[in-house]
Amino acid sequence: MKRIAIFASGQGTNAQAIMEAAEQKQLKAEVVLLVTDRPEAEVVERAKAYGVEVFAFTPKAYSSKADFEREIVSRLESAHVDLVALAGYMRLIGPTLLGAYEGKIVNIHPSLLPSFQGMNAIEQAFKAKVKVTGVTIHFVDEGMDTGPIVAQDVVWIEEQDSIETLTKKIQAVEHRLYPATLQTLLSSKESIK
Repeated sequence: MKRIAIFASGQGTNAQAIMEAAEQKQLKAEVVLLVTDRPEAEVVERAKAYGVEVFAFTPKAYSSKADFEREIVSRLESAHVDLVALAGYMRLIGPTLLGAYEGKIVNIHPSLLPSFQGMNAIEQAFKAKVKVTGVTIHFVDEGMDTGPIVAQDVVWIEEQDSIETLTKKIQAVEHRLYPATLQTLLSSKESIK
């Protein structure tokens, strides 16, 4: 069975959707590790509730990004991780981690990339008064939300929507699309080896 690590920095609703899908066998993989750069994040408790090992680190405790990424790579290798799923991890992945897991790190983003990259994508779309936004899952490269797109799904912005209602609509799509896309990636012969 393929082994997944989830990286998250916040509440962890996408992380929970992945762990739940794995527990219910909709995602035929085992979530073996949560990596977080915020030891106090809510996602830590969510992972513990599913019995997932947690590596919570404080970046300032390391002398450089390369140092904490080497520690992460060591933990990923020890856990025999096949695929890394970023789920609200609020750090750019650096060359140390990218080099070790090239083509095996995916991210979820709450917009139809390449539109509304970076932070606050839902607010960006809402303030731009676009009629449609959505969710993108993409491979991670050295840029911010610039890697090859794996899957996208549309979310319509209705006249009565607020940022809060739009956020809920986008999260509903994320929670369905991310586990399904991870399953597709893991079962693809040419994908994750």
